Amino acid sequence: MSYRFLIVGAGFSGSVLARELVSLMDCHIDIWDERAHLAGNCYTSEDEETGIMVHQYGPHIFNTDKKEIWDYFNKYSPLRPYVHHVQAMHKGKLYTLPVNLNTLQQFFGKKLSPEEAKNLLEAQRDKSITHPDNFEEQALSLIGKYLYYAFFYGYTKKQWGCEPRELPASVMRRLPVRFDHNDNYHLHPYTGIPEKGYTDFVKNLVDHPKINVTLNRKFTTLTDAGSDYDYIFYTGAIDRFFNYEFGALSYRTLRFEREILEGTYQGCTQVNFTDEDIPYTRITEHKHFTPWKTFDKTVIFKEYSSEAGTDDILYYPKRLKSDKEKLERYIKMAEELKNVSFLGRLGTYRYLDMQHVIQEALEFTKMFREALINNNTAPIFLKFLKK
Repeated sequence: MSYRFLIVGAGFSGSVLARELVSLMDCHIDIWDERAHLAGNCYTSEDEETGIMVHQYGPHIFNTDKKEIWDYFNKYSPLRPYVHHVQAMHKGKLYTLPVNLNTLQQFFGKKLSPEEAKNLLEAQRDKSITHPDNFEEQALSLIGKYLYYAFFYGYTKKQWGCEPRELPASVMRRLPVRFDHNDNYHLHPYTGIPEKGYTDFVKNLVDHPKINVTLNRKFTTLTDAGSDYDYIFYTGAIDRFFNYEFGALSYRTLRFEREILEGTYQGCTQVNFTDEDIPYTRITEHKHFTPWKTFDKTVIFKEYSSEAGTDDILYYPKRLKSDKEKLERYIKMAEELKNVSFLGRLGTYRYLDMQHVIQEALEFTKMFREALINNNTAPIFLKFLKK
């Protein structure tokens, strides 16, 4: 039997899913995306004036601890090794991030051995917090108030638009503290940037005679697809799918101020501005994403974070307590549907790195195929969505 599938969204999740489905099954796939380009928020394009490959929706660095995911990406678009260097600007001084031995020496103004640095942080941290319940408690229990207020409080408040104590502790747990001079922002063994940009990866995934992509086409309700498809895979915002029946889930959106300048601007890819009185959160200099190339000019983005409206581009799910309550209600509605599944960052309302999006799309394809072969109900979500 030949199937007709509709995939809503031409980002990583939708494009990997499409390629795997046509590789494993007898099917034809239509992909709709409301934007004018492929790759979603990972969209990259070459700046016409400078030739620099620009990450149009902010910096994306592909990193993974799984060789099979690294190899999968390389099969469709070659990755070049890349080390992400980040600096923090606090009260007019630059510090190395993530917090490491060099950062501690810069901040406290003295030479420290690794053991001395550990003892210093041990003395700084708030030992009364034994079970951190939020971002702020996690930070105070880990690094103490001085480093927290210097590097995390103001930046986090600007980034998320709320007091850090309103955010889950898991957000802080993603930020490492090191007692050596390693300033590589990512510690996964496989870290790189696609030589031809992320759009090339998605373009090659959907380059198949049984995949048809339509851009500038918005999916609004199930009636859009009618009875034309045997199954629909939705990678857009789950609350939007249900017309915000229980209210919109909260996200942060971003605005970028772009400048083209002569030479080099800041000497590294990213500088975070941690003080509250600086309105932007970071400056990204895009030429440093491709250190194997040289350019006479440079492109920088100043990044501003704000609360997302329903018509804005959605970046970071906030996942506050009220959001999780709404999400549970949307999940229950989704589980009552037939022939629709939800995938990806927006479809499952989770913060996902690129490697996780790819991995989940691969796993979901196998589960979906097995369900059809065994005449079972196809999964609406991956089994670990609610964790």
